Amino acid sequence: MKFRAHDTFFIRKGWLSKGMKYVNIKEDIFISKTENPMDVLGIGANMVKALRYWLQAVGLTKEPSTGRKVQHLTNLGKKVFDNDRFIEESGTLYLLHYELACNQEDATAWYFFFNEFNMSEFSRDDFVAALQRYIKMMNPSEDVAIRSLNDDFTCIVNTYVPRFKTNPSRVNPESNIDCPLGELGLVDILSKEKKTYRKAIPMASTINPWVALAIIQNQAQGKTEISLNELLTAPKNIGRVFNLDAITMLDVLYKIEQFGEIKINRTAGLDVININQKRTFEECVDHYYASLASKTNQEMKQ
Repeated sequence: MKFRAHDTFFIRKGWLSKGMKYVNIKEDIFISKTENPMDVLGIGANMVKALRYWLQAVGLTKEPSTGRKVQHLTNLGKKVFDNDRFIEESGTLYLLHYELACNQEDATAWYFFFNEFNMSEFSRDDFVAALQRYIKMMNPSEDVAIRSLNDDFTCIVNTYVPRFKTNPSRVNPESNIDCPLGELGLVDILSKEKKTYRKAIPMASTINPWVALAIIQNQAQGKTEISLNELLTAPKNIGRVFNLDAITMLDVLYKIEQFGEIKINRTAGLDVININQKRTFEECVDHYYASLASKTNQEMKQ
């Protein structure tokens, strides 16, 4: 389990794109002795440390567990770098969010928030108390400073709640202070006065069916029949990581069914989906970006 590895810095717009660019050019950019990463990346020392962490936490890069800690792009990182380098597509954001919300080891608070924390409306104290119980249950000997848990909560809020909602009078339209994941609308303010928040359900239309299928296939672990309840409630599956309710999830599944990739079976009380063709996570991501390219070509012809 890891807490406060971000050093209180949430992801800023442009950070991940810049990080991928320079990792692709120079794998040792974060540990280089010949070039100062602060000068190359144009950010301060603590931000460099945070960016190094975030690139790995969202699944774009990885470092070897032993030896020299150089970074290189993951398979997902290569696909994003080749197809959506500036991370402008909502599907890319959902994929990065999925990686982050499933990163139980390196982004424990994020994993807990989306997969184990059952309160839909909550305060900082609610979340921190529940996270403390989770830590004790998972590792009774683990002693995590309360400040670290509070800072993780603040960082989660800053990750998913745009600043125009928290401080509308202090937002500069040209500022890059917001986190791009805030565009997904997964967390909202319930009461500014009481400092309470709520998990928000995204619109089904914002979730590309290939992105949803990538997650379903990734979590299926070889199964070709999966219950709707598992899709909705199992940790790391589409219901949990995307805050979906049953109706919204079915809307997403119907779109996947239209592609011929799954069959929804709700007869005789089964309530399952059958996967028509086994695909890897990477294959689904390839189909997602291919669908974007096809759409662009069609628009250009019109």
